[in-house]
Amino acid sequence: MKHRNDVSFPKLLKSVLLGLTVCLGLLCFYYGWSFAPGSRRSDHEEFDPVFGGSLTHRRRREAEAEAEPPKSIPICDMQFSELIPCLDRNLIYQLKLKVNLTLMEHYERHCPPPERRYNCLIPPPLGYKVPVRWPASRDEVWKANIPHTSLAEEKSDQNWMVVNGDKINFPGGGTHFHTGADKYIVALSKMLKFPDFKFNNGGNIRNVLDVGCGVASFGAYLLSHHVIAMSLAPNDVHENQIQFALERGIPATLGILGTKRLTYPSRSFELAHCSRCRIDWLQRDGILLLELDRLLRPGGYFVYTSPEAYAHDPENQKIWNAMSDLSKRMCWKVAAKKEQSVVWAKPLTNSCYSKRDPWTQPPLCNSDDDPDAIWNVSMKACISQYSAKVHRDRGSRLAPWPQRLTTPPPRLEEIGVSPEEFQEDTSIWHFRVIEYWKQMKSVIQRNSFRNVMDMNSQLGGFATALNGKDVWVMNVAPVHVSAKLKIVYDRGLIGTVHDWCEAFSTYPRTYDLLHAWAVFSDIEERGCSAEDLLIEMDRILRPNGFVIIRDKPSVINYIRKLVTALKWDDGLSEVEPRVDALSSGEERVLIARKKLWDDEHTTM
Repeated sequence: MKHRNDVSFPKLLKSVLLGLTVCLGLLCFYYGWSFAPGSRRSDHEEFDPVFGGSLTHRRRREAEAEAEPPKSIPICDMQFSELIPCLDRNLIYQLKLKVNLTLMEHYERHCPPPERRYNCLIPPPLGYKVPVRWPASRDEVWKANIPHTSLAEEKSDQNWMVVNGDKINFPGGGTHFHTGADKYIVALSKMLKFPDFKFNNGGNIRNVLDVGCGVASFGAYLLSHHVIAMSLAPNDVHENQIQFALERGIPATLGILGTKRLTYPSRSFELAHCSRCRIDWLQRDGILLLELDRLLRPGGYFVYTSPEAYAHDPENQKIWNAMSDLSKRMCWKVAAKKEQSVVWAKPLTNSCYSKRDPWTQPPLCNSDDDPDAIWNVSMKACISQYSAKVHRDRGSRLAPWPQRLTTPPPRLEEIGVSPEEFQEDTSIWHFRVIEYWKQMKSVIQRNSFRNVMDMNSQLGGFATALNGKDVWVMNVAPVHVSAKLKIVYDRGLIGTVHDWCEAFSTYPRTYDLLHAWAVFSDIEERGCSAEDLLIEMDRILRPNGFVIIRDKPSVINYIRKLVTALKWDDGLSEVEPRVDALSSGEERVLIARKKLWDDEHTTM
């Protein structure tokens, strides 16, 4: 006779298995298709099966649009008056990031995670004044605006800057041009036998990269030669040098030749300049010099003013011999050498590269390497060859300045834009800027603006429309349209690539005007916060500075609600602009002004 348990066990097992199957089915139904191969996004992100895209981002955008904006935004402590969120070395220590100090990684961008953002308004230093206006600002700034005088003491024998009462003066000197950048520039022009000793070489030199620029006096005095320099330096031991440059109204930016490519397209500059810039060009198989090579146009120059170029002691001679050997293997030739300076020229074609022995170092870059991939991309110790077209044309075939500003450049073909579309874009932005100025004419003066930023530069049409005004424009290409930045440079303008979900690499209070066309719509689609971006814009905008925000109505409506919290001027201008070929839909233009706080607000 069988026991009852022997008879019921198979039935019990079937019941348990059935129950488990049902539970598993319910779990799969509840969590959707997240377990299907290739469909998993993240542990916290949901996918919208009906409309596609990130449901998490969509819900976040809808919640932000429906939520009541804050009535006020707190003011940061005064210790953060010069905060640069993504270049904050305190953050590196706090997060215990492992950075290679030898490779200068601590001077590269390291952005705070969302939970560590300050989300407060950066106060100006006590006693802050409206900056001295250009062109007077080239030679003097208010000491209260940048209350740092150590550079004046440290570089007193080199005429970098001099404290004079409540102002700081800039005599125009530098480490290797004590008697003035203007005389040094003329001397270089004579070395290179440029017509009339003008540094622009008949309009053929327009864009210059000045690495280790100090307070940017070299770039300041190039402007009278119709040459624009991107003056570049880190916030290192000379911590405030770029801050002084921008306060003077000189094009400048924070950056370092470390481990990442500089955020400029290949073949952007006619000339690179290093005057005692304290860079070891021989390190890591010459990788830093190869980065300059990537950035120079065919036939471009590298001006090197340093003891190695003229000193005869054994140590400097050793460095000079190694530099000469490296440059020769890179196919550079000495174009001129006199006294303290040497000038190398990059080849016009690939011919020299093809004649090198196959094992010659540095090697040629692989054919699949994109020299224009520049956002958060590591440098490569290789030589970027020219395309077959550039090799055949023996150069960039750019018109001389100022004609190149409006002449369709050859590289338009690389981004799929026709010359006709380029010309139409130029015309549209000319009209748009005229309309902007009409809206602001009652509140601006002739010299209200000097430092201008276009936060979505596209082909550079906004900056082109400002030509003739006494301003310079930092053209910022968002990361998803970074390929267009090469056109900006080919027009004789300057700019950089950036992700507006992060803070920009500049000091607080450095721009007089910010122009944002469809920038908020873009970051909204990517799930980033409009409020965070507005706080960042407030950080980099000078008191009494203006913002022009052109975007869809829902974005403008949300921003209007935040104006009071940002302590911006209530006297706003909002219009519905004329629809044109660049319009992607209904748009609004909002113009607002940042207030100049008094000391009472600053210390709140």
